[in-house]
Formats: sequence, C-alpha cells, structure tokens
Amino acid sequence: MRSLAYLDAGSGSLIVQAVVGGVAGVAVAAKLYWRRLTSRFRKQPAQPSQTSKQD
Repeated sequence: MRSLAYLDAGSGSLIVQAVVGGVAGVAVAAKLYWRRLTSRFRKQPAQPSQTSKQD
C-alpha cells in the first residue's frame, strides 16, 4: 500500500511551533515547582523583635 501523504512548509512550521511551545510550557512549570520545592528547605529569615519605642 502506497502512502501519498506529505508535509509542506506550513505543516512543518506548525509542528516546530507545537514542540517549542511544549518545551517552553514544561520549562515554566518545572521552574515554578522547583521554587516551591526549594522554598520548603530554605532557612527563613529571623523575624525582628517588635519592641515599641517610647518617647
């Protein structure tokens, strides 16, 4: 059985855009989840004591 399907320049461009968009989406999602994960292990800055000044 012979297949007469082909990909023209427009189809190739659409495939490239889909792949680049998918990679960009995965990169953004990974960055957000990485920050959430690492924020749990970071040391929290010390809270300044709340002393009131009296004049």
